[in-house]
Amino acid sequence: MTSKILKSILSVAVAVLLATLLVITGVLYQYFGGVQQSQLKDELSLAASATEQLGEKYLETLSSDRYRLTWVAPDGTVLFDTRADAAVMENHADREEIKEAMTSGTGSSSRNSATLTEQTVYEATRLEDGSVLRISVSRATALVLVLGMIQPLAAIALAAIALSAWLAHRMAKRVVEPLNKLDLDKPMDNDAYEELSPLLHRIHAQRQEIKKQVWALKQKQDEFDQITGNMKEALVLLDAKGRIVSINPAARKLFAADVNCIGEDFLTVDRKQNMRLAVSDTAEQGYASFRAKINGREYQFDLNRIDSDGNVHGVVILAFDVTEQVNAERNRREFTANVSHELKTPLQSIIGSAELMENGIVKQEDIPRFVGHIRKEASRLVSLIDDIIRLSQLDEGGEMPHEDVSLRVLAEEVCETLADAAKVKDVSLEVAGDDGVVNGVRRLLFEVVYNLCDNAIKYNHSGGSVKVSIAEEGNFIRLSVQDTGIGIAPEHQEKIFERFYRVDKSHSKQSGGTGLGLSIVKHAVQYHHGKIDVTSEVGKGTTISVILPC
Repeated sequence: MTSKILKSILSVAVAVLLATLLVITGVLYQYFGGVQQSQLKDELSLAASATEQLGEKYLETLSSDRYRLTWVAPDGTVLFDTRADAAVMENHADREEIKEAMTSGTGSSSRNSATLTEQTVYEATRLEDGSVLRISVSRATALVLVLGMIQPLAAIALAAIALSAWLAHRMAKRVVEPLNKLDLDKPMDNDAYEELSPLLHRIHAQRQEIKKQVWALKQKQDEFDQITGNMKEALVLLDAKGRIVSINPAARKLFAADVNCIGEDFLTVDRKQNMRLAVSDTAEQGYASFRAKINGREYQFDLNRIDSDGNVHGVVILAFDVTEQVNAERNRREFTANVSHELKTPLQSIIGSAELMENGIVKQEDIPRFVGHIRKEASRLVSLIDDIIRLSQLDEGGEMPHEDVSLRVLAEEVCETLADAAKVKDVSLEVAGDDGVVNGVRRLLFEVVYNLCDNAIKYNHSGGSVKVSIAEEGNFIRLSVQDTGIGIAPEHQEKIFERFYRVDKSHSKQSGGTGLGLSIVKHAVQYHHGKIDVTSEVGKGTTISVILPC
């Protein structure tokens, strides 16, 4: 047994020694050869740049025993060489590196000497004028390196053989004892032979890999739970049998389910017919969608089938709250219908009056009255269109120029503008309070004060009053418009800011309102991050307050 161990160790030692020699020689030779070639390319790049600028004058200044530079014309004629007379040198057009540089811009090659003890490496590059600059350097071959290492390698080999024999002698005595002491119940705790280590380490590595995979799965599950837990949309994952695999908090809230529903049939959570049909259609067709109302909100349900390798693995249910979208669509339709109606009414009146005048039915003395009626209705159309344009601009939410605006000065300007209308209605106007400077859009703030004061005058009693007051309240400014008019019933107070909403349609028609003034006020205040407060009593008047941040 000792001889077998000795032979094995010696064989391994010799094999390792030879392999090490070959590997080290090859790696070092290739490494330093690569370094030398990179340096050669860098030297050539620098020389080429200088040669293109200075020509032969630069080459004549060079003096190097290691590198050799050769400048070759496009036809192969040697123009200059740092080690030989160019005039007596043969044509280089057939040289491998020269031909390659002529064709592709750069070229390289290497050639061994006749004794195989020296190798010359060439690098060439084409210059802008079509000529080629070549650089070369000589180096020893791998054979020379190996021959130079024979003596130290022989000493190392002898030392390795002696050490191997000694180790074999000791190992033969100790080989049986460790085998008898192996604890097979705890293999990783044994001081076992190296030959057994791969097996033990493989078992250990497999256990570690299983632990890593379990940890990775848990991490992925945690990430999935974090993502779905913060989703506003409701998400439910079902397996192929319709049982709940995962349900996020939004879905639990939507379906009034608890955490313990995991693993249960989804039909125990939602028994509605439309959901059952959607799950069935998804399993067959791959996709289904429907809308339904739950707890007064409108939801869009999208269901997708989970396929893998041609097999159905489950269904994904995703629910979106589309209440705002549905309301916006409904408001858009109502707004379009109201706009059409509001535009149609004055247009019909204008067309009717114009047709009567065109057909000569109107008496000569009545023509001014009809013309005045046409002008009045046309003005009403212009006001309506202006209000619609303002609302559209506010809906778009684009940036507008801001400036510091005094609400008191603005209120005084509005009262001055509406003075004639107030005089006709026999309504007094008053402005009181602080300066009330806010940073905002002057035009929009003017619209707010104007519309509030205009309504206060229109819906006031003869002999009534309108008071505009401005009060600075900490970080906010309160602008209040108080009138002694007809007032607003409680059931109408929350709706007066809707578009085209009128408490008294007959009175609004007589006053010439478009039904959009308070809606403009609402959007303008929202644009300035403010809020509106309404206090009113039928028959006693109304106070509308606008609170804006300073």
